[in-house]
Amino acid sequence: MEKLANVVVSEMDFRPVYENPVEIVERKGLGHPDTICDNLAEELSVALCKLYLEEFGFVQHHNVDKALLVGGVANPSFGGGEIITPIEIYLVGRAIKEKGEKKLPVDEIAIDVAKDWLKKNIRNLDPERHVVIIPKIRPGSKDLVELFERFAKKGEVPLANDTSFAVGYAPFDDLEKVVYYTERFLNSQEFKKEHPYLGEDIKVMGVRLGDKIRITIAAAFVDKYVENTDDYLQKKETIRQKALENAFKYTDKEVEIFINTADSPENNSVYITVTGTSAEAGDDGQVGRGNRPNGLITPYRPMTLEAAAGKNPVSHVGKIYSAVASTIAKKVVTEIEEIEEAYCYLVSQIGKPITQPQACDVKIRTKRDVKGVEESIKKIAEEEISKISEIWKGYVKKKFTIA
Repeated sequence: MEKLANVVVSEMDFRPVYENPVEIVERKGLGHPDTICDNLAEELSVALCKLYLEEFGFVQHHNVDKALLVGGVANPSFGGGEIITPIEIYLVGRAIKEKGEKKLPVDEIAIDVAKDWLKKNIRNLDPERHVVIIPKIRPGSKDLVELFERFAKKGEVPLANDTSFAVGYAPFDDLEKVVYYTERFLNSQEFKKEHPYLGEDIKVMGVRLGDKIRITIAAAFVDKYVENTDDYLQKKETIRQKALENAFKYTDKEVEIFINTADSPENNSVYITVTGTSAEAGDDGQVGRGNRPNGLITPYRPMTLEAAAGKNPVSHVGKIYSAVASTIAKKVVTEIEEIEEAYCYLVSQIGKPITQPQACDVKIRTKRDVKGVEESIKKIAEEEISKISEIWKGYVKKKFTIA
């Protein structure tokens, strides 16, 4: 394991987020248009990795990290409505589509993996009738392809294809856990079996004021499972109660939960959809506009604007370093008892080995003197950085989250 001179450990000199008078945390759920785009871009990258491994023995250059969802037109109605104009999804990026005389079915794969993911994850959306998938994938630039192949063919340590940074932190605080696990709970397969009327487009916004947590949920109901306004309101209250019970697994603070606060029952205006996602009519989507790689949007925490979804997992440091920075922060907190909280920042330099970041900055909150844990932290950071070349395998196996 290489000893790195640029691993810096220092103590946090600022108040913990969870002690601030106000905190805001957001999560865009599985069926949100932005999250759909993130997942479809990543599914395509994973499929391309597997194709390239099968055909050439190593992952080829690609970045399919641009996706745009253009919402459709729908007419939801109690008991079941209809889709009038389908959703359009553009999958855009760069990829190797042919080598010598061998042509690769990249566009066909893009369409197939998108439809497969939608079918598995958005239960009431028919990818054959409700969606049009439009791949717009072109070859990469010669300089970036050459940079990629410079190490890939030889099995050497990948060279960073960008000068970029990433950040990770641990652990989640109470508000973060409540927001994250509220969406995961409501979108779990077990919950959907009991409550099929709840769609997958569930956005959770959490606000903590002192010791009081307010959770606002935007949840798309599926119209064919809802008889009328009264039935909707009863089902909405059931969801609220279930979400509240679940929230107390992650905090002992006071919690309030609100669902679909824009509803106007007196005007028969409530949040029902045909498919369970606002993508059918109410909203559009794009890669990178939603959750960060840890699954949350946290304006009171350090974040990067890097969109991990769809980027190649071999040399794209914005993606790779996101996983590594989070892993370092988590290991520092879990393996060193005295440390309460850790942030980790990593920054690369284009063309340099990804195992040689320009800096690895680990900030900690500890009851001990930093000097007492500095070497242990550096050892954890150096060990994880030394394994960076193998991170891509974790992405192909879907071990790491991207949104």
